Amino acid sequence: MKINNNNRESKKKDDYAIVLDIINKENNYRDSSLIQAIGTKTYSLLELIPKENVEIKLGEKVYIGDGKREKIQYIKRTIFQEKLTSSAKSELLYTIIDIINDRESEYIYFINNAKPITIRKHALELIPGVGKKHLKDLIKIREEEPFKNFEDIKKRVPFLSHPQKAIATRILN
Repeated sequence: MKINNNNRESKKKDDYAIVLDIINKENNYRDSSLIQAIGTKTYSLLELIPKENVEIKLGEKVYIGDGKREKIQYIKRTIFQEKLTSSAKSELLYTIIDIINDRESEYIYFINNAKPITIRKHALELIPGVGKKHLKDLIKIREEEPFKNFEDIKKRVPFLSHPQKAIATRILN
């Protein structure tokens, strides 16, 4: 029996994060700046310490993976949504929508192939706005022809006029 000692590969990790807010701490000798960001794969909320003398902008995608990082010194910790600054909180929903748009094919695949989780709950019901009644309509529409993209969903599914926002709301919750 072979035991997998390489747990790093089995765990999902973010290679990139989107900057939500930059907090300057001039009086603190250890960390002159602190970045609040969201991972683009796991949607983890993170506090990052930037390297000295690098320019980082709000909304910028920064590399945080295991390789050589150009702008980030280290990941300080993961945080809860309540610990975000008000600026970061205000950017969060829109940033998640941007990430969802970048990963559109993954979400379209999910919507086209989602199955029941239990005998009483379907995976699509996890999306806000999709209840029992709408679930039947959504499944019927996707069986006629699989969805191609978010625009296709908007056109063919009247009760899901902004699927990216619905998915983003689910991620936030």
